[in-house]
Amino acid sequence: MTQKKLLRPDRQRQIPPHFSWVDHRLIRQHRLGDCGHCAWALYLFLVSVGDVDGLIYYSDASLGRALKLDPAGLVAARRQLIGAGLIAYAKPLYQVLDVVDAPKVAVSPANGPARPVADILRQVLGGAA
Repeated sequence: MTQKKLLRPDRQRQIPPHFSWVDHRLIRQHRLGDCGHCAWALYLFLVSVGDVDGLIYYSDASLGRALKLDPAGLVAARRQLIGAGLIAYAKPLYQVLDVVDAPKVAVSPANGPARPVADILRQVLGGAA
């Protein structure tokens, strides 16, 4: 039997004072904005089956069957949620992370290649960086 432990104790989820386990900041802060519908489905499933600490033990096969995702789709959805700072994963254990301090990191290829901060500042400031 797998021993469950928090993967990120510093990010143990808390019930927000203003809502339930599905935190409305996901929408207000556009936390899932760069995620596809499969990542949304995976997140909802993980939130629904997680224990009080946000821990979930599901195999890829079981998740794929439950969500009707092929292995590549499941991996892509998981990567998007990890990139968005919403889950931690160490096979076979998932942890739904607290939204409060989660950094938003876009992982969508639609955002284009990474650029140096100086280039972005030059663009924003009209070339005067």
